[in-house]
Amino acid sequence: MNVLRLILSDKFIWLLIGAVTLATLLPVRGDLVPVANFAVSAAIFWIFLLHGIRLERGEVIEGFRNWRLQGSIFGFVFGIMVAIGYILSLILDGYIAPMIAVGFLYLGCLPSTIQSAASYTAIAKGNVGASVVAAATVNLSSIVLTPVLFALLASSVGIVITADSFLKIVTMLLLPFALGQVIQRWARPILARFKTMASWADRFAISLAVYVAFSGAVVAGIWQQVPADEFLIVGLGIVAMLIIAFGGAWLVGGWFRFVRNDRKTLLFGGAQKSIAVGAPLAAILFPADAAGLLLIPLLFYHLASLTLSAPIAIRLASD
Repeated sequence: MNVLRLILSDKFIWLLIGAVTLATLLPVRGDLVPVANFAVSAAIFWIFLLHGIRLERGEVIEGFRNWRLQGSIFGFVFGIMVAIGYILSLILDGYIAPMIAVGFLYLGCLPSTIQSAASYTAIAKGNVGASVVAAATVNLSSIVLTPVLFALLASSVGIVITADSFLKIVTMLLLPFALGQVIQRWARPILARFKTMASWADRFAISLAVYVAFSGAVVAGIWQQVPADEFLIVGLGIVAMLIIAFGGAWLVGGWFRFVRNDRKTLLFGGAQKSIAVGAPLAAILFPADAAGLLLIPLLFYHLASLTLSAPIAIRLASD
């Protein structure tokens, strides 16, 4: 009952499900597409401005004192998870739509979540401070690393990321993040005062990016072009990735002989994936119809990993 209550209480899950449902029933079409794209661009700018304001530079410096744990999480996220995503994309190519298969590679290249990783680490009675620092560090690094890794590996399967896309990354991700860091001293107290409102605005902005991207896929005929058996294959691929990710993160922690609290931090900080970075970045790199297909593995994985994390965290808390 506690597990079910924890899962159902996550309102962000319902927002994402609502975004996909709304896109299916009422997708963005015609003259509204440019307006929606502009709204998404503004939302992406807002998301990364908030990231810049929230990420305390002192916390990152302090967190690096536990360099073995931080390095392990960083290596797991941008090493092992990228390799898993790449291998699965190659295995599944030919069985599912090419852009959905590439979505597994894209999923592997993404950073871990910040809020969810810290929340489940806290529930599991792990090292919350290290979790926050690790997630913040990989998310900051992902602004550059994720598109670079994806571009390098996706080129082997015929996906080309243009120079214009990297320019958009600079102007829509790096610029607002840097601005947030500059105004952090003055903006953080204001953000703290309106914490709940800012959190909801952040979630709605991410959901908007998902809605517009999935709308493009719906208009392009995703439900007609992608049969049910392909969604089943995607689901099986996600199950395999979850088993390897969560099992691998726990084993790596044991291999490095981390104390149990740090193993819990590595588990949630290494195995989860951030839709807060994935949805906006997909909107920058690809047109909406392609982005919608690319995001399918991420949507499956994000929802499934949060659902899986709840019972794991409660079980670990009782140890």
